[in-house]
Parts: sequence; C-alpha cells; structure tokens
Amino acid sequence: MRRLFLALLPIVSLLSACTATDYDLVSTASISPKFQDKDPQNFGARTPQHHNIHGIDVSKWQGDIDWAKVKGSGVSFAFIKATEGKDRIDAKFGDYWQQARAAGLPYAPYHFYYFCSTADQQADWFIANVPKSAVYLPPVLDVEWNGESKTCTYRPSPLTVQTEMKRFMDRLEAYYGKRPIIYTSVDFHRDNLVGQFKDYHFWVRSVAAHPTEIYPERRWAFWQYTSTGVIPGIQGNADINVFAGSQKNWKSWVAAVSKPRAHTDIQTAQN
Repeated sequence: MRRLFLALLPIVSLLSACTATDYDLVSTASISPKFQDKDPQNFGARTPQHHNIHGIDVSKWQGDIDWAKVKGSGVSFAFIKATEGKDRIDAKFGDYWQQARAAGLPYAPYHFYYFCSTADQQADWFIANVPKSAVYLPPVLDVEWNGESKTCTYRPSPLTVQTEMKRFMDRLEAYYGKRPIIYTSVDFHRDNLVGQFKDYHFWVRSVAAHPTEIYPERRWAFWQYTSTGVIPGIQGNADINVFAGSQKNWKSWVAAVSKPRAHTDIQTAQN
C-alpha cells in the first residue's frame, strides 16, 4: 500500500491544485497577456492570463523553431508531437525534443491516437520511436475525433474507446515509468470520457470559454486556450496552454515526474 501511495503522489499533489476555483474570485482585468494572440477571446474574470505557467504544443507544421528564444520569451514547457497511429512519426520530433532539452525547457512527446489500429500496435510504434530520454515530462495521449481523416471514419463505442486508451496508457506507463497525460477536445470528452480516468492528468482544449463551462466536473491540469498565439521563436500561429497550479506547484510536479518511478511501484499502481 505504501508503494501505491508513493506512486500516486505526483498525481494526487497536482490534482489537488488543478481547476482551482479560488482564482475565479480574483479580479484579473488588470493582468496583461503574457503572449500576443491574433484572435484573442474574452474569457472574462477567468482569463488564462492569471496563470503563471504557460507552454506550447508543436508539430512539424511549426517548421524551424528557435528554442532559446522560445524559452527566453517565458514559455515553461513544450508538448511535442511524436507519433500517430501505428506507422507515422512527426518529421520534426527528433530535432524538437533534443533542441528543447538543449534550451533547458521541460518537454513531453504526444501520440495522436488512430482508432483503426489497435492499442498494442500503437504502443509498439510509440515505444520503438520515442526513446526514454525524450520523455522528460509524462507522455501524452491525444484522443479526439478526426473528421478530416480520409482513411479512418470509425467511431468506436465509449467502452471500446476507454478500454483501448487504458491498454495504450498502461503499456506506456510500464515502459517509461510515468503515467500518461490525456489530451482531449470538447466533443470527444462529451462522447467518451465524462466521469472516466479520474486518476489521470487531463489537458483540455477550450479556446472560446473557460474549461469549467464545457467540461463540467472535470479536473484539468493543462488548458489549451488558443491556437492563434504569437510566440517569439516560432513563425506563424502557435498553440498556447496554461498549467492549472501555481509556480510552486509546477516546480514540485516537474521535479516529481521527471524521475521515473520504480517498476514495482508501477505494477502495484496498476493492480
């Protein structure tokens, strides 16, 4: 039991700081945006600008990135696309994670899930292409409906979705020693994830309203609040995210999750 407690400490400590309601009561009108936005939204008093920790998520579409300039601008972390399905790897992944590491920026790889391949096929692909050194922060499972896909229109049942997600995440946790973060969008969460995976960190997309308005009762750790941000060192639009907790929470969490748990702790947590 003690091993289970220790294994879950990073999750418990962060979840206690997530989706805090106290900042909703704070006047934030005088807080200047940390980064410019080409299409800024009015989030009212619950603005993402109240949060101290901002980060980005990137893929090959961002092209060449000046990671030193990105870090110098105030970015605190980066989620980097690594793989998709059972046979695709992002062309910039290798460059990005190594350059982020060289710049001293905490980073994590993410996998875009493809529902026409099995969980094991995709876990095998991710593990084969993402070295453990590329997983500084926990890996991310990106689950969303992809209506633009020309090769897979399959939409499995919620139970199938949840079962496949769990299998994929269990495989990654066993290999990397870190419990994955779940990224999702409004419609996918509504269709499949309400009330599920309460002991996982969630990274939610909400670009027009505060997450509490469209993800009722969901505790979130990261909030993607814009896809039209302006980040020094990145050409074109950038996705910007905030961390739910304080700067102190952030430092504590990064220190905890950047070290893989012992294999015995992982097995205990899964049983």
